[in-house]
Amino acid sequence: MGHGGNVIEELTADHREAESLFDRIQELPTDDAQRRELADEVTIELVRHSVAEEQYLYPAVREHVDGGAELADKEIEDHAHVEQLLKDLEGAQPGQPAFEENMTRLVQAVTDHIQDEEGRLFPLLEDACSAEQLNELGEKVRQAKKTAPTRPHPSAPNTPPANKLLAPGAGMVDRARDLLTGRGH
Repeated sequence: MGHGGNVIEELTADHREAESLFDRIQELPTDDAQRRELADEVTIELVRHSVAEEQYLYPAVREHVDGGAELADKEIEDHAHVEQLLKDLEGAQPGQPAFEENMTRLVQAVTDHIQDEEGRLFPLLEDACSAEQLNELGEKVRQAKKTAPTRPHPSAPNTPPANKLLAPGAGMVDRARDLLTGRGH
């Protein structure tokens, strides 16, 4: 969850972690129950990652990058799509068509999003911000992930200030539910 480094290094490490979880899911037989556990784990990581980006990365992109508002809006749309896929995947079990279809769509959507961020958004942000700004953003993102929700909430606000106010409360409720159910452990 917290990898260290500037915002680009932190978020890139998250991307590699998600890709690794997807690989582990795809290596297992389609009806293996461990695929559900790994799907929960990838959900937790993707939701935390998305919330942190929406709270700190995209506002910085809007502020510092030429055309940043349009870039941020596109990335937030991607997040909304991924969050809905996560919600759809939530009740499905390995071996069910809904699990397989939603997992396939999720992997493709996240892969496309990663390529867009790493190929376009991150280089633009790196050119527009100082090393100090990128390091500060990295720390803010790590802190946000600690209190972020762990379950998809597609109808929750995804832009400041509402997302910064509501995400920690939703995160607390999600972590309590996770503890009670053993999800993600």
